[in-house]
Amino acid sequence: MIAGGGQFPLLFIEAAHQAGRKVFVVAHRSETDERVAQAADQVCWVKLGQLGKIIRFFKQSGVFEAVFLGTITKTQIFRDVLPDLKGLSLWNKIDIRQDDAILRAVAEALEQANIKVLESTLYLEHLLFPKGVLTRKKPTKNQRQDIEFGWRNARAIGSLDIGQCVVVRDCAVMAVEAIDGTDATILRGGRLASEQAVVVKVRKPNQDFRFDLPATGIGTIEAIRETKGSVLAVEAGQSLLFDRQEMIAAADTAKIVVVGIEERQDGTLDF
Repeated sequence: MIAGGGQFPLLFIEAAHQAGRKVFVVAHRSETDERVAQAADQVCWVKLGQLGKIIRFFKQSGVFEAVFLGTITKTQIFRDVLPDLKGLSLWNKIDIRQDDAILRAVAEALEQANIKVLESTLYLEHLLFPKGVLTRKKPTKNQRQDIEFGWRNARAIGSLDIGQCVVVRDCAVMAVEAIDGTDATILRGGRLASEQAVVVKVRKPNQDFRFDLPATGIGTIEAIRETKGSVLAVEAGQSLLFDRQEMIAAADTAKIVVVGIEERQDGTLDF
């Protein structure tokens, strides 16, 4: 596993161990939780950009399959990178330094070293966001219109590999996710909306399940609550949901609608 931050890597280790697999972890300093390192069968700590060190660790450990799990603070690529020669060589070959381009380049380098990159949902399909209204409150007619409007805009920015989330109110865009991430986007957009903001989070077109899957959790609800937002709409089956019971309970307390939505083949949304 190439691990970032958050609880996803730890959940994967637990599930993989239950499936009888050993897990060798590449942990990123200042990102990966120490508990992930403790749960791993073996761990190698690296700084961002140390691709050669990662490949050597995997080969020495007899690893031929890998997964990307967890978050990397995107702004770290501008201030906390210590690339080795292989990492620097790869970095110089990447023309567009956005999420998908970087991750696909790293995955290609691993596969050239005979290390196959698997889907991040391996063993954890039960964490995929479900379809339907998860909270006591249901979206109103106006909120459904905002969701549909936000959906089109979120899909558009996703096609440009900018982000996966937008914040809207009354069919006007308040904020677009960029390098600062979802929670920061919600806070920016929520403050501009003053209240009743609708948050829409979707997969990118041709989303690669090997990495960068959208994720929501209790922190997402807290950000919406802080700005008196009203709705969290997420593409069902295409993103991760952490701490489901705790998240829904917090949303119900704050009277926030949480809904998983599917897009039909004709482009209409199925609530």
